[in-house]
Amino acid sequence: MTRQNRLGNLFVVSGPSGVGKGTVIGRILLSVPDIEKSISVTTRKPRASEENGQDYFFVSKEEFDRMVDENLFMEWAEFTGNFYGTPIQGVKDKLKQGKDVILEIEIQGAKQIHSRYPHACLIFLSPPSISVLEERLKGRNTESPEKLALRLSKAGEEMAERHIFQYEVINDNLDNAVKTLEDIVYARRVNDN
Repeated sequence: MTRQNRLGNLFVVSGPSGVGKGTVIGRILLSVPDIEKSISVTTRKPRASEENGQDYFFVSKEEFDRMVDENLFMEWAEFTGNFYGTPIQGVKDKLKQGKDVILEIEIQGAKQIHSRYPHACLIFLSPPSISVLEERLKGRNTESPEKLALRLSKAGEEMAERHIFQYEVINDNLDNAVKTLEDIVYARRVNDN
């Protein structure tokens, strides 16, 4: 069966804030053909380097609530005071075209995907340690001390949830983490045929 004649695979990549999800997924998008990242909707304010429609769709809380009420999300969750959601229509369109889709979402959202889309492949990206994660978050220089403490506290809770994922990839070496994720994508494609 050719890729055009089958549905794409749905991949979910979750892990603590600062673990490198965006970096690893960015590399996957460059190295693996026929895979795209879903762009999430968020009520969070954009960071200096982020563009609306490319990194996230940045919306007001009222707009987000309207989208929830109209069932426009595959999943949605609150994380550290902001809301995030995956628009369902864009993902469905890409899957119908035979493209694989990666969702970079929080643990709450991964649980929703796991229950609603049982064929989705769930991958947990772990830091080598919490202390390394703390250094990565501090190095981003995007968080106040209060937000940093909140993210680290949340990271401990998230690490305790990694058992719901089919795969755990430890991001202690970027090249190795990317290679492992590539292997998972290609293995899923082979098993589909």
